[in-house]
Amino acid sequence: MTATFESFKFQPFIGEALKAIQFTEPTPVQEKIIPLVQEGKSVVGQSQTGSGKTHAFLLPLVNGINPQQHHVQVVIATPSRELAYQIYEATKQLVKTAPEQIIVHNYVGGTDKKRQIEQLKRQQPSIVIGTPGRIMDLIKEQALDVHSAQHFVVDEADMTLDMGFLDQVDRIAGSLPSDVQMLVFSATIPEKLRPFLKKYMQNPVVEEIPVTSVISPNVDNWLLSTKGKSKNHLIYQLLTMGEPYLALVFANTKTRVEEIVDYLQKHNLKVAMIHGGMAPRERKRVMRQVHNLDFQFVVATDLAARGIDIEGVSVVINDDIPTDLEFFIHRVGRTGRNQMKGTAVTLYEPDNDVQVSQLEKMGIEFKPKEIKNGEIVDTYHRNRRDHRKQKQSELDPTLKGFVKKTKKKVKPGYKKKIKGAISEKERQDRKLAKRHEMRQARRAKKKTNR
Repeated sequence: MTATFESFKFQPFIGEALKAIQFTEPTPVQEKIIPLVQEGKSVVGQSQTGSGKTHAFLLPLVNGINPQQHHVQVVIATPSRELAYQIYEATKQLVKTAPEQIIVHNYVGGTDKKRQIEQLKRQQPSIVIGTPGRIMDLIKEQALDVHSAQHFVVDEADMTLDMGFLDQVDRIAGSLPSDVQMLVFSATIPEKLRPFLKKYMQNPVVEEIPVTSVISPNVDNWLLSTKGKSKNHLIYQLLTMGEPYLALVFANTKTRVEEIVDYLQKHNLKVAMIHGGMAPRERKRVMRQVHNLDFQFVVATDLAARGIDIEGVSVVINDDIPTDLEFFIHRVGRTGRNQMKGTAVTLYEPDNDVQVSQLEKMGIEFKPKEIKNGEIVDTYHRNRRDHRKQKQSELDPTLKGFVKKTKKKVKPGYKKKIKGAISEKERQDRKLAKRHEMRQARRAKKKTNR
């Protein structure tokens, strides 16, 4: 039986918050993880982006906070500032209607550390969210007291490892009680992450949430060839043709992001730019503007693919296929969320054929498209010759002979005869198959009447 949010017996204020954010039923990851968190078990959760993982841990943890205890109860570490802000905002939405104030603080690099230390001297928060470096700095300064925290969440653990923050997370974990409930979430579980998990988690519940589709069925996934065309112009066309509500363009490098932004601005589009080379304060300001819908178009590096949750993205454009193909899924996962429809467009060159094939092996299906007379239309599969050969190899040997004959230069009337012969052969095959079915049915009837 499918679980409901009511079945988790949350406090009334959580129910009010869920109504306000229009969450009607739990996602598969929430259905699996929430009961485990409520039971106090340590969990390693593996799930794709956009699966509802953030609320899978936030809902039971916020529900279990005791506002009467004026100490840190939950610590949540994330690899990027953007992801920290995202979780902070989601947490504030949940505690908004709590009968007693639940204090939530966000600690990330690039913010005023002295002010945070002064604030912590006056009052410790119930929930700490932040990047590993800043959380560890505040612990070392003896400003943030985590020795009595009951829950520790490591979000996007594989990204934490990739960005070199695992040592800091290790030190935070070492500052926590030995019986802390640890929740580790990751899109993948790399081999280098396993020693950390083994060190701090005794017999954790490992939940791999299977997905029926790598990409949400709400997303139209298009493939557009750039052969002989200007990529910048194609992006401009895609952004201006259908009036997207909010479009996100991904590029592999910050240099390429700047090139695209420069081109679009010269063509009078108001564009937001996000990449790792920007100052933290500037990135935060731009993100605030994007959330306020001051921009209709955003151009970003993969920093935004897993670190930023922007509401209402209707179109995602991949300027190129990312080197790490996992990021393709995270990029496309920015659209088609919360039951909304979305479109993902990937620009590719013949050199990208191997990467496209690898994505297809991962279960990703592309619809080939092209721009014709200012409209997006269906086009041929990029490997149409191979597809034709495959179809022919599946033909009956007799029909193969007919097909070969049609390729030769013969009299016009002869081709018509061959087509007729092929149709007749197919008709006869159908007839024989039907007869066989009827015979089988008669035999089965006789057996039951005996």
